[in-house]
Amino acid sequence: MTDSRKLRWASLPALMFCFVASAQPATSPPSGAAATPTAPSSGEEFFEAVSVNVVNVDVYVTDKQGNRIHGLKPADFQISEDGKPVAITNFYAVDGGKANTPDPTAVAPAAGEPVAAELPPDDQRLHLVVYIDNFNLRPFNRNRVLRDVRAFLSQKVHKGDSVMLVSYDRELHIRRTFTTDAQAIAAATFELEKVSAQGVSADGDRRDLIKEIDDAQSYAEMAGRVRAYSESMSNDLAFTVSALKDFVGSLAGLPGRKALLYVSDGLAMRPGEDIYYVLQEKFREQVSLLETQEWDASRKFQELAADANANRVTFYTIDAAGLRSASSTDVQSQTPGTAFIDQITTSNVQAPLQMLAESTGGMAILNTNNVGPALDRVALDFDTYYSLGYTPAHAGDGRYHKIDVKLRVKTKGVALRHRDGYRDKTNEARMADGVMSSLLFSYEQNPLDIKLEIGQPSPRDDGNFLVPVVVKMPIGKLALVPNETGQAARAKIFVGVMDGKGDRTPVQETTVPIQVPTAQVETAQKQYYSYELKLLMPPGEQKLGVAVRDEVATTASFLLRTVNIGGGRP
Repeated sequence: MTDSRKLRWASLPALMFCFVASAQPATSPPSGAAATPTAPSSGEEFFEAVSVNVVNVDVYVTDKQGNRIHGLKPADFQISEDGKPVAITNFYAVDGGKANTPDPTAVAPAAGEPVAAELPPDDQRLHLVVYIDNFNLRPFNRNRVLRDVRAFLSQKVHKGDSVMLVSYDRELHIRRTFTTDAQAIAAATFELEKVSAQGVSADGDRRDLIKEIDDAQSYAEMAGRVRAYSESMSNDLAFTVSALKDFVGSLAGLPGRKALLYVSDGLAMRPGEDIYYVLQEKFREQVSLLETQEWDASRKFQELAADANANRVTFYTIDAAGLRSASSTDVQSQTPGTAFIDQITTSNVQAPLQMLAESTGGMAILNTNNVGPALDRVALDFDTYYSLGYTPAHAGDGRYHKIDVKLRVKTKGVALRHRDGYRDKTNEARMADGVMSSLLFSYEQNPLDIKLEIGQPSPRDDGNFLVPVVVKMPIGKLALVPNETGQAARAKIFVGVMDGKGDRTPVQETTVPIQVPTAQVETAQKQYYSYELKLLMPPGEQKLGVAVRDEVATTASFLLRTVNIGGGRP
């Protein structure tokens, strides 16, 4: 079944959302005794939570022939943040899709016992997005590249990797959400070959304008037309980059590595720049190329790259136009200086693809009609790499920090690729990202073993419903800290809601401090602490994303539920 939902990024104005929260005594499993943990008075600080944030940097090391360099150890690398060296605290090496870092806790199988396939830890699993930019593609180029992309998905994606297919045509469409069935994603790309690609229309507009310039008798009659054309191109580019930024942001809450295979015929760093050169060739004494600076989009692309790095998203960009033929071969397109203008055009539309790839540690596939061999090199990034982790001195300062990785022993011809920085988000921002990813991509993870109980919605006079949601937290899973009257834990609950159209509320949060009397600590370990939320929702089907973070152990759970408001008991 085709899943071509449109992702819409505005928050949901009609979806009212309030916290009416109340703590309830802990409840026990049937065999448990009754203990009564309580919440300390509001504002009471019973401990100081220290959050340790590890920054992971994926590094790809090659020799001058482009071959992978294997067998490097933590001592071979040096990481600097904002120019200052930092200590490597985490190291994970993958070679040929297999971890090359022994797990000291792993238990060897008994003689004759089959060896189970080893899955990477959550922070190393791959989420791959195939992003087809139909708005900036010509159908022939797209379909040619998709043949190689299908082979790549069928042959190079490992079991356990999650793959997603989206397309853009002024709106973003989810063609297939994340799945570990790469073959299903490959099959779904055939559907895109039937979808119109709008690059041909842009070619027609450009060709018509060049013809008008060639026929023009004065600069004055064309100056306004060229400016309007550049402004229109700039507006289209803004929509394209905004959609990419929003999508990259939606991936933030997913754990592990994230790669975005972006397919287009290029994006203009300076929209309309080549047309200004055409105009200059016609009216040499009257055109100022400084006007092209007004349409310079380099800042937009820098911000996109920074957002990708902040969310551990690596860009792999494909210029589907491949080997571009000179427009001088088209008699209708001939103008003075056409070859030079062709060079300007190519450089202009490839520059963002190159920059996005280089800034995020990926690759740009340019100037080839056969992208298969280049995709093989991309596949090597997925199954042969080093992941270096370090703990920064700051915590959640919201700033963007530059990263540099070098080999301690300089070797001629050796190249390292990695993302060039990251934004240090607060814990609250990371949790909100996780809730959004849960809503958008049905992502769930529950190491705390929390449970949700959704009660009967109560109708209100204004047509909305009050929905009780009880979050049940196993006290035995929470980190308890001794204090004067017993032991204490503290959790934070985060909640977000998305309706059937994809509109979402902002994520809201509340702190849940829990106090267990000394005499009841042992019994409480077998019980749940319940916390009730009351959510004000309109009728209809809603997705409810709930996350709980243990503020002491820094462990987090994410759960997703569908609630049918006004249609019977959920």
